[in-house]
Amino acid sequence: MRMRKLLVLLGALFLSTSALAFHCPADMKKIDDALAKNPKLTVEQMAQVKNLRAEGEALHKAGKHQESVETLDKAMKILGI
Repeated sequence: MRMRKLLVLLGALFLSTSALAFHCPADMKKIDDALAKNPKLTVEQMAQVKNLRAEGEALHKAGKHQESVETLDKAMKILGI
């Protein structure tokens, strides 16, 4: 019984990590699409969004998907998406 619970827990962890891995590219696309529309942001906000977008992609490529999602979320909040 303990082994079954462990396997279920590990399976859930794997699936949640995989789901986050696919979430990152979708968030990056949302940011890119919003930036393509020339949003009304200050120069500082625009720089921050671009930096957060780049950092989120780097985190995604490094396999740090939760951190990537959180970073990309900050950029999306600035963009209002």
